[in-house]
Amino acid sequence: MSKQWWKESIVYQIYPRSFNDSNGDGIGDLKGITEKLDYLKELGIDVIWLSPVYDSPNDDNGYDIRDYQGIMNEFGTMDDWEELLAETHKQGMRLIMDLVVNHSSDEHQWFVESRKSKDNPYRNYYIWRSGRADGSEPNNWESAFSGSAWQYDEQTGEYFLHLFSKKQPDLNWENPTLREEVYKMMRWWLDKGIDGFRMDVVNFISKVPDLPDGEVEKGKQYAPGGKYFANGPRIHEFLHEMNQQAIKGYDAMTVGEMPGVRPEIAQKYTDEEREEVNMVFQFEHVDLDSGPGGKWDLRPLKLQDLKDNLTKWQKALEYKGWNSLYMNNHDQPRMVSRFGDDSKYRVESAKMLATLLHMMKGTPYIYQGEEIGMTNVRFDSIDDYEDIETLNMYKEKREQGVPHEEVMQGIYVKGRDNARTPVQWNDEAHGGFTTGTPWLQVNPNYTEINAEQAVQDPNSIFHYYKKLIDLRHNHDVIVYGNYDLLAENDEEIFAYQRVLENETLLVICNFYENETRFEFPDRYQGKKADILIGNYKTGEKTVELSESFDLKPYEAIVYKIKE
Repeated sequence: MSKQWWKESIVYQIYPRSFNDSNGDGIGDLKGITEKLDYLKELGIDVIWLSPVYDSPNDDNGYDIRDYQGIMNEFGTMDDWEELLAETHKQGMRLIMDLVVNHSSDEHQWFVESRKSKDNPYRNYYIWRSGRADGSEPNNWESAFSGSAWQYDEQTGEYFLHLFSKKQPDLNWENPTLREEVYKMMRWWLDKGIDGFRMDVVNFISKVPDLPDGEVEKGKQYAPGGKYFANGPRIHEFLHEMNQQAIKGYDAMTVGEMPGVRPEIAQKYTDEEREEVNMVFQFEHVDLDSGPGGKWDLRPLKLQDLKDNLTKWQKALEYKGWNSLYMNNHDQPRMVSRFGDDSKYRVESAKMLATLLHMMKGTPYIYQGEEIGMTNVRFDSIDDYEDIETLNMYKEKREQGVPHEEVMQGIYVKGRDNARTPVQWNDEAHGGFTTGTPWLQVNPNYTEINAEQAVQDPNSIFHYYKKLIDLRHNHDVIVYGNYDLLAENDEEIFAYQRVLENETLLVICNFYENETRFEFPDRYQGKKADILIGNYKTGEKTVELSESFDLKPYEAIVYKIKE
């Protein structure tokens, strides 16, 4: 397996609207990000992934793009963006952009033209179909944001496909002219000096051509159509073509967001010899706490399921391909609230989860605020939420007669706004995010949880992340070593080893708040080991491993075996 800079990097995701507001209008912006580059440099990250900053009507917070080569007014100007890129590079960090090409905004010039007439040259840039004989939708697919995935357009009497919001029509990747337009746009950004792309739902771009009906679940009006558009028939062809036409020749990294991807398909996507993408975001591990009814059908996470799943992915991409490591992002709730304990053991559990993830094989992704242990939020009123997915779901459930309190429970646990509350910089008004009124309320716990306090406290989550990042930069075994699960059937401990040539690390994490005992495998008993990192003070740097030891609540410890 070849060495690559993107394998050795730590990526930090910025959701610009919520990161830092430089002009007091309540919305984070590009200058606000530039102001905080010293903070990111101190943390030690290598790559910034910038969620969309393109011109957009903001139906889905920038994931509905009106102009792929323009900057959203609320975020600033192209000059501000150029300054951010230059300053990022000056600090020795890289910048990757979000590529959203499964769909555009319905206000994009291509779509404005496309809907004018059936013979418009841009008509074939999108997926248009006639209705059925009775005039209803061309198929029964459900949109990811509730309701039908089709929107009737009176001007030409046809429907267009939108897997997401009706203001996000899907692009037609069967059209080679459209594909070349996309590649040209990608080259334009790469020529500006960016270092790669995170590709939004990129495995949806190839649909089964006749768009067949899906199977409707009992009690539902529409069907999930995923098997007809996720990992579709021409997806590998399209991604290889994109690699050849747009990426090749640049020193760029690519990560494909791919809902519904399985390990055996991910191997193909990320096999270096196939030249498609460097790594994928898969979602299996963040769906383990969803019941049969989907995301909002809450069920407790079983540690055994998480161990099995992460191990499956570690092993599947061990020799071919590469993993992305993440536990939260702009679409997922805060990881300390979801997988840890965001009250009594917030600091310990946040450090434990970070240890678990950062010691695995793959490229770690840190989501803004994760490094200070930001938590989920509980707004009492639905009016305080902004996310389109959340608001559509609330409306649908209430119309079905589900009580307000019950719907809100799901939102508190899984709602996307949990990740989108503004970053808490200090204990001043609105957490120091803005001098104005924030676009989304700041989590009220900003007085206790904020970056200023974390940077000043040597025992904070921030400084722990800093140490984890430093370890990855200095130990090849963390980047390239093979992974093997230990204590497979232990229901409270997630432990594994990493081995590269004659170097061995043992990573031991107590996933719960009760104390528990870990039994060392026979082969390690009696060996001397250095403690690389741990979230409790031990006082000792080198220890002799006995038969077993007791782990404190949410304790994490990493041993480097001395041969």
